[in-house]
Amino acid sequence: MKLGLSCVCRPACWPLGSVLDSRHCVFALTLLTLLMQVVVEANSWWSLAMNPLLIPEAYIIGAQPLCSQLAGLSQGQKKLCQLYQDHMQYIGEGAKTGIRECQYQFRHRRWNCSTVDNSSVFGRVMQIGSRETAFTYAISAAGVVNAVSRACREGELSSCGCSRAARPKDLPRDWLWGGCGDNLNYGYRFSKEFVDAREREKTYPKGSQDSARLLMNLHNNEAGRRTVSDLAHVSCKCHGVSGSCSLKTCWLQLADFRKVGDALKEKYDSAAAMKLNSRGKLVQMNNKFNPPTSHDLVYIESSPDYCLKNQSTGSLGTVGRLCNKTSEGMDGCELMCCGRGYDQFKAQLVERCHCKFHWCCYVKCKRCTKIVDQFVCK
Repeated sequence: MKLGLSCVCRPACWPLGSVLDSRHCVFALTLLTLLMQVVVEANSWWSLAMNPLLIPEAYIIGAQPLCSQLAGLSQGQKKLCQLYQDHMQYIGEGAKTGIRECQYQFRHRRWNCSTVDNSSVFGRVMQIGSRETAFTYAISAAGVVNAVSRACREGELSSCGCSRAARPKDLPRDWLWGGCGDNLNYGYRFSKEFVDAREREKTYPKGSQDSARLLMNLHNNEAGRRTVSDLAHVSCKCHGVSGSCSLKTCWLQLADFRKVGDALKEKYDSAAAMKLNSRGKLVQMNNKFNPPTSHDLVYIESSPDYCLKNQSTGSLGTVGRLCNKTSEGMDGCELMCCGRGYDQFKAQLVERCHCKFHWCCYVKCKRCTKIVDQFVCK
């Protein structure tokens, strides 16, 4: 990427024949360097979810230049990429799973987890240490645990295989503990190593706002991973003559990711507001409530109202969003439109109807069209 630095310190580059002295030149270069750091900081490993290079054939032995070219990776994450190139596809899948779940959970909210570009993904809204940012970090870290754990089970990764989790103590003695379970232990450890790498590389003055944000990010990453771990369960399969289930084989299985999203959404609703104490540790702002555990979400800044488009906060606003006229919840027109009112129009909806089961074995449906009223925020 050429930035035209050769023009900064040459007199010919400047109008009216003005010449930059060495001090002005150094200042200009310093300013440009800081600007580049801000741009880099805006990028995120979440961009792996949007990256078209994420195909298995791209990660061949010795393809280290690819890792350095992937947008959004910190230095530590690039090193892990070089060591575990076959993992990168699944990190991207985990990020994509997290983004999709975030969009599902917030589909009826003013902020609906919209992606704005392929580098920062969510845009400037993630620079605020809000509840929404807390949820996004948690669901993304959880997505990586989920994707890597299952890739291990399916034999897609060279450094891991089926789960080696210990046999649960409450499992009946005559049931077999085996099969090929999701490798939660490996997925958890790799997610912690990769996702937390960016934060652990940073150093900020003790007691600064930046150090508070770093601690917040690490806490919420861990809360996301622990939610996946907490919801993992034992799954069993019956064996025996004519389905008698005289024998069972059991293994560890991750929960459907929708359950992870539901659990983290509940934690979002009860997230704890935090502040730094004199020792540089995050403590709860309101002592009347129980302190958050490592399974809970925390935040350090209030959320914007997300009503109007605001470039400084990254809010996209709710103008043009569909709303539910009869709902009194967040998806209702009164709250979604922030009191601005709404427009009503007719829309044509096509859906399956008159479905019949045919032997054997398929369902055949007709396609019906109906006109419905829709409401859009002004």
